[in-house]
Amino acid sequence: MASVNIENLNTLSGLHPKPENVKFTYGTAGFRMKAELLDSVVFRTGILAALRSKKLDGKVIGCMITASHNPAQDNGVKLVDPMGEMLEGSWEAHVTALSNAETNEQLVDIIHSMVSSLKIDLTKPAKVVFGRDTRPSGEALAAAFVDGLKVLDAETTDYGIVTTPQLHYITRCLNTAGTPEAYGEPSAEGYYKKLAGAFKTLVDGKTKLSPLTLDCANGVGAPKFQEFVPFLGDSISVNIMNDDVENASKLNLNSGADYVKSNQRAPVGLKMVPQQRYASFDGDADRIVYYYQDDDSTFKLLDGDKIAGLAAMFIIDLVKAAGIDSISVGVVQTAYANGASTQYLRNTLNVPVSCVPTGVKHLHHEATKYDVGVYFEANGHGTVLFSPSALKTIHSAEGSSPAQAVAIRNLRAFSDVINQTVGDAFSDLLFVETILTQRQWTPKIWDQAYTDLPNRLVKVVVQDRSIFKTVDAERKLVEPAGLQDAIDAIVLKFRDGRSFVRPSGTEDVVRVYAEAATRPETDELAFRIAGLVFDYNSNGSGLRPREFI
Repeated sequence: MASVNIENLNTLSGLHPKPENVKFTYGTAGFRMKAELLDSVVFRTGILAALRSKKLDGKVIGCMITASHNPAQDNGVKLVDPMGEMLEGSWEAHVTALSNAETNEQLVDIIHSMVSSLKIDLTKPAKVVFGRDTRPSGEALAAAFVDGLKVLDAETTDYGIVTTPQLHYITRCLNTAGTPEAYGEPSAEGYYKKLAGAFKTLVDGKTKLSPLTLDCANGVGAPKFQEFVPFLGDSISVNIMNDDVENASKLNLNSGADYVKSNQRAPVGLKMVPQQRYASFDGDADRIVYYYQDDDSTFKLLDGDKIAGLAAMFIIDLVKAAGIDSISVGVVQTAYANGASTQYLRNTLNVPVSCVPTGVKHLHHEATKYDVGVYFEANGHGTVLFSPSALKTIHSAEGSSPAQAVAIRNLRAFSDVINQTVGDAFSDLLFVETILTQRQWTPKIWDQAYTDLPNRLVKVVVQDRSIFKTVDAERKLVEPAGLQDAIDAIVLKFRDGRSFVRPSGTEDVVRVYAEAATRPETDELAFRIAGLVFDYNSNGSGLRPREFI
């Protein structure tokens, strides 16, 4: 079996030394931090990507250099598995170990250990594709990634500046080309053609809606959506704002999906008009939230929960109209989903709802268990997954009436307008616009499906977050002993009360989420639970949370 060229590795690794006293961890978002710390990490991620491809007999692995909704000075890197999904969980430990090797000798030892334990044949080819967002640091980090690929002679293609979902799409297309599961043409143009063609089918003959105003967070979504517009033609009217990608400091600054969701207000530069539709992407265009202003000038957010409800309602109606009773629809949420949305899904739409721990990889995996699985985090990241059997059923169905034939055609187009590899702001925008156009709904009518319960998120600073252990998709504490019982006793005192406590995955804080019937009750519940957590933390840090009101 071939072995690693040590001399080549030493030379290339010497160009990308690991910073001292920095510990790296690959999580749901890959590696993400200040860009100046990432050079060695991205180089070593290149080595890992090549090993992953060799392990999978030369299948194409993708890599995206981005920090999503983070400020411009940050960057990150994450890997994409062959079907466009996130890197297999067991490999997160391997890439973390590689990134933390202190010397070239340790680096070689870890590589050899992986080759041995995972039975990787180094004579196999390695194929890796990559892209980046608009951050100034992206170009140099891409060069570091390529150096990592050179260690194992990987074949590579640089797709340049792309959205994160485009890179996921391209990866899947390359790996399915020439098979019955062929996903599309592996290029940005192929992506645009597929989504636009499906969207035009879905809105054909329908009265066009008023223009949508789209906030692109001064990120990669701006130039890429401009590229997309000609493919859409006159099927939709979109006014793009916050599209300055030349001034890096503006990226995600007081704009974008995360800002709008967190602050419950319009992005900078937008003067809202009552009852008009607005949407915001995040910096790498994999999240979207909608919003509007009511007649009394109240800001109304239509977040991931609202999008999931809209999608589930529409798909259920389409499946019924198509006469395909064998297809089941389910929705996957996290504990952060608004309680009113869960009640709407279960009680009004009568669909099963699963709850999983926070993190897109958990939602995506659970959604594969349904024929059609809808998953969205409240932050606007999500998509719809159609199982292979569901797609086969939809494509082989023949309507017994003109109405059924139209519904089947729409189901087929709907499965194409959705990017099933990952949450995709472009794709999600089109399917929301599809539903609103077919129903001729205003944002207010959409919003009236259910009314969100007021909610509040409070951070409690702690010395050691590891003492807080959860079960039941992070909704219940099992340690410290007795704390969950105390939380339950307080929650019972509030109308429509719900609260859960979970340790942060990245910092020494515990997050307290609370809901109740009114805003004052919600705030009181949140801070009573936060105070309880503070008291249970024997080495409490800082001020009691109540003092932060």
